[in-house]
Amino acid sequence: MPDITIVEVGPRDGLQNEKRIVPTEDKLALIELLRAAHLPRLEVTAFVSPKWVPQMADHEAVLSGTPPAEGLIRSVLVPNERGALSALAIGVDELAVFTSASETFAQKNINCSIAESIERFRPIAALARRHGVRLRGYVSCTVDCPYEGPIAPEAAARVATALEELGCVEISLADTIGRATPEGVDAMLAASTTELASSKLACHFHDTSGLALDNVDVALGHGIRIFDSAVGGLGGCPYAPGAAGNLSTLPLVLHLEGKGFSTGVNVACLREAEAFAIRLRG
Repeated sequence: MPDITIVEVGPRDGLQNEKRIVPTEDKLALIELLRAAHLPRLEVTAFVSPKWVPQMADHEAVLSGTPPAEGLIRSVLVPNERGALSALAIGVDELAVFTSASETFAQKNINCSIAESIERFRPIAALARRHGVRLRGYVSCTVDCPYEGPIAPEAAARVATALEELGCVEISLADTIGRATPEGVDAMLAASTTELASSKLACHFHDTSGLALDNVDVALGHGIRIFDSAVGGLGGCPYAPGAAGNLSTLPLVLHLEGKGFSTGVNVACLREAEAFAIRLRG
């Protein structure tokens, strides 16, 4: 088995922030290229309101067009029970829920408090258990917030713990605006790994400040072995002013393998997927 697991978020977190609407057939073509690169985890779409995220309006078609495969986990982001039910009706391997370590960001992004968001997720967690699918949690703004500034490490750890207690088998800790320094990531992960096993944690970095790979190295030192990335550096966050793209998958893979870790990713196929993803940018 590979030493490191890459969770490819380009088809969802990457494309949702593009200015132009990417056609469904192009999304499915990108997903096929990513599958050919042997990426084991794909966040394919989000079952959210087209009013708020028009780029994800074709979520049913995208999920339906991404059939199950051995060794592949297809994940979809769901904000509520209705979205979860729709995804489960089609067939999915993982449901993902999202909250924040910043109260202000939670209000701006999901229109509720952090505590209210956890309560909203309880029916989703029950559905995941009933249907035997994985539940993943995202925590935004674990180090820095565009509205509140620096976030206390204990705040991120507290929210991650609440998600684990809810039933999340994995929690992705996100530097949503890419302002995190290695020192800030170190403090956040020190707090989080005190509460949770590092095997249950993933890291999600943006490269706004050019520090994403430095932050990856810090996370490796804390035992993190799961990283989110987006092919071609797609994405950002529509509710995080100034956020640049996600950490790009190809540089991440090359960086990790250069340090002696295995990822199981076919680099030649990944280069092809990256070239295609870059052409999709608005």
